[in-house]
This record gives sequence, structure tokens and C-alpha cells, in this order.
Amino acid sequence: MTDTDLVRRRARSFGASAAAYAEHRPDYPADGVRWGLGAAAREVGQVLDLAAGTGKLTVGLAALGLEVTAVEPDTVMLAELASRFPGVRALAGSAERIPLPDASVDAVLVGQAFHWFDRDVALAEIARVLRPGGALAALWNKDDADVEWVAELGKVASNRVTKAWSTKFPVFDTAQYEASERAAFPHLHTRTADSLVATIGTQSHTLVLSPEERDALLERIRTYLRSHPETASGEFDLPLVTTVIRARRV
Repeated sequence: MTDTDLVRRRARSFGASAAAYAEHRPDYPADGVRWGLGAAAREVGQVLDLAAGTGKLTVGLAALGLEVTAVEPDTVMLAELASRFPGVRALAGSAERIPLPDASVDAVLVGQAFHWFDRDVALAEIARVLRPGGALAALWNKDDADVEWVAELGKVASNRVTKAWSTKFPVFDTAQYEASERAAFPHLHTRTADSLVATIGTQSHTLVLSPEERDALLERIRTYLRSHPETASGEFDLPLVTTVIRARRV
């Protein structure tokens, strides 16, 4: 299997675990979401949550009183989002073919997904649906490896797929956007040993493993978590860092 094939498999792996994804994936810090929206040079009212998954970013945008349209290519993920947020307009579509008219939204936000896009095609399509002065912001949650036990967890959870490919933050450097900016925000995800194992089980580097490999990996992670005082029993906070990249539509 080529690296391109592996990336495609990972990008398409989430639907089979849509309910678990909705239950166990973290949301996004409100200050990071607001900072991303702050790229706009216009009042933000109508927002597109692109590659919305099960609505992890949708909920934060709706909490800010914004009119949210969610677009997601995976029909199972989209159905999960629609069932959880019946008041949100939810449409099938992709970053490369957004089912919205030209200049129809004030901001486009992308949670944990821009790395799956065909970058240049997606940037042009996003620019098409953005109004002049609108904001594009992409967000990623990542475990805070500056914390010792979290860094060690990353090593335990690493597998052949993790080592084959990793997320690279994009640059929004086409003529349709002003220079992009980047910022990081601390975030927390309250977990138990079992629920953190479940969270890792919804990540693409785990989903594409064979059932035998996946079971062995998750058991290794569970054993590690139960051997450390920070995570051995009850609830604990998993420290995250949320990276946000934002740019303004010219």
C-alpha cells in the first residue's frame, strides 16, 4: 500500500465509529474558536463548519450564537451530527465541492480535518463561499507532549501507521487570502483510563489497523494508563494543545 492509499484509508475510516467519535473525541476551546473567527474584517453571523464530522466544532460555534451550516462527506458521520444537533443545517459535501452559493458565509472553520483536504482545490472552494473579509480558521487538538506522562503515552500508542504518516499544518498562502497567523491554546479533556482508550480507538491510525493489531494496541495503552498514578483510577484531565491557523479572505 502506498502512502497516498494509506492517507485515503485513514481519511475514510471514521464513519464506522461515528457514535464512539461523537462520545469520546474532545471539543475545542472557546478562546481558540473566537480567535479563529477574529480573522474576519466583517461581522460574523453565518458560519460554515467544513468537514464537520459529528459536530465537535459545531457545538462551540452554535454556543456563540452563530448560524451554523455543517458540511460533511461521510454519510454516517453526518447522520450522527444531525441526530445530535437537529437545529443545525447539515449537508452532504466536501471541502473540494461545497454545496453552498458563492459569497454565502462570513467564516469557514475546520476542526481536525484540513490535513485530509486537497489543499489548493479546497482553498479555492472555501474562498468561493466566503464573503470578502471573511475568516478561514483550521483547528487541531493534540496531546500536550510537554507533560511527561502524556509524552510517554504517545510512545506507547505509536504504531506502524502512526510512523508512516503524520499531520502537517497547512499554509494558507494563495492569492485569495491575506497572510495566515497561527496560535496555540491550552485545553483539557476529562477522561478515565477506559474512556481515553476509547478516544484513541477513534483515531485514524488505530481504525485502519487489523482487528488483532488494534486490540493489542488498545490493551497495551490500557495497561500503561492503569500503571501510572495520574491515570490509574477515576477521572483525570488529559492536557491538550489546540493549534489554530487563521487567515482573512481578501
